[in-house]
Amino acid sequence: MINNNNNNQWNSRIAFLLSMIGAAVGIGNIWRYSYVVYSNGGGTFFIPYLVAILIMGIPFLILEYGIGFRHKDSFSNILKSINPKLEYISWALVLTIYFALIYYLVIVSWDLVYLGSSLNFNWGSNSTLYFLENVGGSSNLSNMTNFIIPTLISTVIVWIMTWYISHKDLNEGIGKASKILIPLLFGIMLIIIVFALTLPGANIGINTLLKPDWQMLLNVNIWLAAFSQIIFSLSMGESISLTYASYLPEGSKLTSNVLIVVFANCAFEVCTAFGIFSILGYMSYTSGTPMTKLVSEGTGLVFIVFPMIFNKMGIIGHILAPLLFISILFAGITSAIAVFEPMINSTIHKLNWSRKKTVTILSIVGCIISLIFTTGISSYLIGIVDTFIIDFCILLLIAIQCIIFGWIYDIEGVIPVLNENDKVKVGKTWMFILKYILPVFLFIMWGNGVYNLLLNANNFELLVYIIITVAILILSYIFINIKDKSNES
Repeated sequence: MINNNNNNQWNSRIAFLLSMIGAAVGIGNIWRYSYVVYSNGGGTFFIPYLVAILIMGIPFLILEYGIGFRHKDSFSNILKSINPKLEYISWALVLTIYFALIYYLVIVSWDLVYLGSSLNFNWGSNSTLYFLENVGGSSNLSNMTNFIIPTLISTVIVWIMTWYISHKDLNEGIGKASKILIPLLFGIMLIIIVFALTLPGANIGINTLLKPDWQMLLNVNIWLAAFSQIIFSLSMGESISLTYASYLPEGSKLTSNVLIVVFANCAFEVCTAFGIFSILGYMSYTSGTPMTKLVSEGTGLVFIVFPMIFNKMGIIGHILAPLLFISILFAGITSAIAVFEPMINSTIHKLNWSRKKTVTILSIVGCIISLIFTTGISSYLIGIVDTFIIDFCILLLIAIQCIIFGWIYDIEGVIPVLNENDKVKVGKTWMFILKYILPVFLFIMWGNGVYNLLLNANNFELLVYIIITVAILILSYIFINIKDKSNES
């Protein structure tokens, strides 16, 4: 059943595309992708990466666009219309994504702290100590009752920023913010990349990044890494694309839009990797430090290694540092407002609240819970929760979606919707991938993730896993048992 009660609608194709690109291009594109390439066969990684784009990224995003556009309803209502029992699955996913937003914005707040520090290099000569004491804390559980004040204040600020953009009408909020922030993000990163490529020693970094290891193609882990990168780089299966596509006006092109978003996202992360490794190559060249000691993943790269490099770059570092942290902030905020949207949309449809009321209440609740992640174990706790959310919750829920949409839902009915206004057509091959290939890959990835999760977890981590699982299950039960008020009055 199709619901046309959604009054929100994109006022232009560019607003939708930039918002979707903003949803895809996040912090992980800047600090994670280059490490994934480096640690998974270098140039060899691009083969499974391309395969993952073709048989997972593009097909699933086309599915999400088609379903969202066809129904123009919230994710929870769409699953409920397929089978009322499936509403539980929808709320479990929406709440999981909302919970991811809660700790994701704390990571964005770390960047805000560094943005302020980059003006006069407050991190000093010991960037590791600065991060432990002033930003991310440590794994010492005795510190969990102490708040890290800079992180706490910055977390409140980024929540206010997210609320300010999200509480406005679609085009005045998300649309306008994306039109401003995404071009700025791409422009700033272009400046950083071009400049980085001219640094002495840049070729050392690029050669290290791209050095192929062809034997890795026979290693299942490189393929799992490629598929995992595509899933989370494109925000697959998180109902973000489905929600944004539900706001498209009639006559919109769908498949072509998917290709544009995928190309923009992949081009951004590949080009950024060249810039990141060019700067690492410069550091290796000027200091004599081996590349293997400089390459780090995620927070270690951005918040520890790069401040160390900027310290040695003189005036150049004082220019590049603010640019890098501004670009991370823009990437973080545009992704955050996208991650927020499924929960906003589902709550509006369920409770019939105004957008402003919904966003305000969800922001206050989310901000309060976020404060748990601003204590002296901030980075340790976020690492635990992030691993569990990704390796267990989201992968499982995406795999279940593949089964639902491939085998229970009328997937053939989406094909005419996708092909009606688009020159790029889909058909039986697309359906075959969704029904047979994707579920197998996703369940293998989920099984591998759960195995590693349980194998390496200590008692504290297991307790956190149980708390999150119970919270999501209880809240999902509460939401599905709330009387649907969207059809009242």
